[in-house]
Amino acid sequence: MVSFLSALVYGVGAMVVVGLALLVAFQEKLVYVPVLPGLTKSYPITPARLRLSYEDVWLHSADGVRLHAWFINLFPNCPGPTILFFQENAGNIAHRLDFVRIMMQRLRCNVFMLSYRGYGASDGYPSQHGITNDAQAALDHLAQRKDIDTSRIVVFGRSLGGAVGSVLTKNNPDKVSAIILENTFTSILDMAGVMLPFLRWFIGGSASKGLKVLNFLVRSPWSTIDIIGQIKQPILFLSGLQDEMVPPSHMQMLYKKVVEHNRHCLFVDFPSGMHMDTWLSGGDRYWRMIELFLNQYVPEMQGVKLSHKNDEDEGINLSY
Repeated sequence: MVSFLSALVYGVGAMVVVGLALLVAFQEKLVYVPVLPGLTKSYPITPARLRLSYEDVWLHSADGVRLHAWFINLFPNCPGPTILFFQENAGNIAHRLDFVRIMMQRLRCNVFMLSYRGYGASDGYPSQHGITNDAQAALDHLAQRKDIDTSRIVVFGRSLGGAVGSVLTKNNPDKVSAIILENTFTSILDMAGVMLPFLRWFIGGSASKGLKVLNFLVRSPWSTIDIIGQIKQPILFLSGLQDEMVPPSHMQMLYKKVVEHNRHCLFVDFPSGMHMDTWLSGGDRYWRMIELFLNQYVPEMQGVKLSHKNDEDEGINLSY
């Protein structure tokens, strides 16, 4: 019996060691998924397919990596805000064009879509440090454009894009006027325990309890919970309560972290929203909340007449 138990302990230990070794070796393939199963890295469509006017933009990140982006404009010199959109971790910017098309129609805005390094037509391999540099290159490009109002650049990040956008917004209080976060996690450290529950004993972010001895092995921690409290600009949180990938509690923790010191924030949840379809299931209310937020916090949009019902009709509190 003793030898059996010893063999069992050694066997379980060996499995844990092998599992952790594989996690360390392939962790970035779990965090970053530029190519969806069965598809290719290239864009399946361009904005032209949806009859959107756009410009191919080529940038260089701080370390020299060549990046591709789309600047999509509703019409030349559009007076609306410019949304700097950061996508989720899987697929490429072309997979978000249906969302962007509707966003442009509803918000009367320009949209700048960046392909992270290793994604779409961009060179390189994704990493937290590299993507942080990529986001900065995109913002610096927008800040130098003559065909937009650079005082109305708004960051919009979904899931991983929210983590990317939070770092960028914190680092650029003079260039980013506001940020919108949708279904974003507290950190990849906390998500490790969500995806692989046994890892909760070893890996976890500041939202987790206790000291996690293997955090140092994670190369892309994306600790949004430690960044969000340093953002001074207005923040809109959009949370799908049926999110099957990022627990909705992560968005609630992010909001609680920031609301104590930043009164210019709003949390809106959508009861049927899942990770990727909150913008669909949220319907008119989803877009109306963004419109109200932008009208209050992006100065030149003040006075734009909304075509929807007053926010009090649905009991929405806009006292930030």
